[in-house]
Amino acid sequence: MIRLTKAQRRAVKRIYDRTPLDINHDRLEPGFNDKCTPVTYREFRQTVQPIICSDAVMIHWCNMFLGIESDGYTHS
Repeated sequence: MIRLTKAQRRAVKRIYDRTPLDINHDRLEPGFNDKCTPVTYREFRQTVQPIICSDAVMIHWCNMFLGIESDGYTHS
């Protein structure tokens, strides 16, 4: 697992809390909650990827990549 700053961990948690996630899909659509295999926060955090030559990280969420800077600033 990649070492994240405290601000980056808080940003990843905010992203995780935005919408329920399914282990087989990026985002659940309404009506599919009964067949959901939820992703835990730790599983979600393990998907964080480093950026070469930068202290920022990337995470795939809802069919887009979000960049998280070392100070927790998040952008797509």
